[in-house]
Amino acid sequence: MTRPTILVVAPMPAFPTSAGNRRRLVTTCESLTRGGFAVDLAYFAHEDQIYRRFGQHPPTDAAAMAEGFQRTFRIEPKAAIPLKTRTHHFGLDDWCPDEVGDFVAWYCAAHPETRAVLVNYVFLSRCLQAVPPGILTLIDTHDRFADRQAQYRPFRAEPNFFYTDAAGEAAGLDRADLVLAIQAEEAAHFAKATRARVHLLPPHFPARRPFRAPRRLARIGFIGHGNDPNLFSIGRFAEAWSADWAPGHPTLVIAGEICTGLGKAPRPGIEFAGYVERLEDFYDRVDLVVAPMLMGSGLKMKVAEALSFGMPVIGTGIGFEGFSPRVPAHRCGTVAEVKAQVLALRDDPAGLANLTEACAGLFADYNAVTRSAEDAFLALLHRPGDGAEPNPNSAPPEAARVDTLTQALPGGTLTCVTGLGTAERVESEWGVLVATERAAPPGAGPYAPERRRWFARAGAGPSAGIATGIAQGLAGAELALAPEWVRGHRLPPAFRATLAMAIATARPDWEAEARPVGAGPKRITVALALPSHLGVGRHPGAAFLIGPDDARELTLGAVAPLGLTQTLPFVGRTRTDLAPVPATLTVEGADLPANDSVILVLHDDLIGRVTLPGAGRRA
Repeated sequence: MTRPTILVVAPMPAFPTSAGNRRRLVTTCESLTRGGFAVDLAYFAHEDQIYRRFGQHPPTDAAAMAEGFQRTFRIEPKAAIPLKTRTHHFGLDDWCPDEVGDFVAWYCAAHPETRAVLVNYVFLSRCLQAVPPGILTLIDTHDRFADRQAQYRPFRAEPNFFYTDAAGEAAGLDRADLVLAIQAEEAAHFAKATRARVHLLPPHFPARRPFRAPRRLARIGFIGHGNDPNLFSIGRFAEAWSADWAPGHPTLVIAGEICTGLGKAPRPGIEFAGYVERLEDFYDRVDLVVAPMLMGSGLKMKVAEALSFGMPVIGTGIGFEGFSPRVPAHRCGTVAEVKAQVLALRDDPAGLANLTEACAGLFADYNAVTRSAEDAFLALLHRPGDGAEPNPNSAPPEAARVDTLTQALPGGTLTCVTGLGTAERVESEWGVLVATERAAPPGAGPYAPERRRWFARAGAGPSAGIATGIAQGLAGAELALAPEWVRGHRLPPAFRATLAMAIATARPDWEAEARPVGAGPKRITVALALPSHLGVGRHPGAAFLIGPDDARELTLGAVAPLGLTQTLPFVGRTRTDLAPVPATLTVEGADLPANDSVILVLHDDLIGRVTLPGAGRRA
């Protein structure tokens, strides 16, 4: 029996499952699979773009996703996702560009037998308008986004994630036949806001380990993603914890991507464990988990996850929303109360046993609700004649094919790897990741997730120029550079310059023509048009002076706005959303060249090509 297929569209990858929204995505897809459905996953590469814009390599494992789903697709954003708005809130569709709807229309035409289309987050709901009649439409809400910015006011901060108004959120929910809520309070809220049917579907977390009470607390822990609610909450708790920490108090172990946002400065009583590959390793190191959440909606995946590992947890009422907490240790109002609860139990075996027993009961009650909710959810999707179980004779997914081509360059090698990317963080067996092509490789199907990636390794190389195979591969390609390569200096300067010559043949995101307005020993100042977000101050990145036969790395200096009435030459190539502004740019490390040259400006997610006229054209 052929399993009915459900298309799931998400702005985050499923793997690695290093954040709460990814965990929610995976658990929902697991529910569908248990119900006998095949799941196709379309990743709108929103998070990849955001990571690069913040100077980090995106943790996306396309190979793991291909193994976990029937089919996988990748939708590339063509413009920058706006993280700020000048109005009181984002428009409902500000984060759903045309390319998402175009994909859904293409997919439904190619697979008209699809049972349902499920989108993650209300801000992607516009793409449901491309779903033809007869296919069920769903929104997995994850969170409430109406007036979400109000949660930030006590912290005197602005959100870096989507928020809208109540009317916009309701209009988005009305686009679906079925709306999924992650916890009961939000289900009741959405039921009043939308005409769509609302169903409670908290994520199911199977027990990974039995509960075991510690005798004393030597180490407490928090593991989380670097989102705003985590940063604000654990940041406040870490300050309170270290303020009067003394030997004999438990050590607070903080792990996950949140460590990047909290900084590396040592603090008394706090240990930063960084990214952990295996959750088991983290939970083996701590006696108790804290959830001192002060903001955020939805359900706190970190609490459910800790409970699934048999860990006792202490947290705020916000941290335990959706769990029906009954004991004071799960209803703390402030980080100070969380701290006081921990210190009161640090040498209290009986108290720790009572807390662990309460956590075990809480988790059992929670999972009873999740199983009932899942059964009811799947019943809404099934039609007469559907099989309730997956087909045991279905073929396992084929192993991902990876093709490599290594070419020698002056100072090292450059390897082009074609296939499904994995979650290597900075380096791999091929060297340092330099760039990833935004489009699928030649010959791949529409929206294929495979990509060409280029890795560099320093070492002995020939004295000849760039190898033909690699130059042809990069020429004209639309690239997303690896931020760690742009900002870091893991490779020798001469080899970085050689790589820059190769990257200069790729298609730039923007082009400008510069006019020299100042020069000195090893210093050049030019007037030009820059993308508006680069138009003032200093920005992390890299710059290279590319001549006819060589290149050298420059040091980016300050950018200053320039008051001009005439327009300076500027063209957005791959990014038509870039708004140019006149500015002066100073670079150091080279004299003003006599011949026509190019300044290659690399800034996290963008490649800029600036033409610098030679002396003859400047006369």
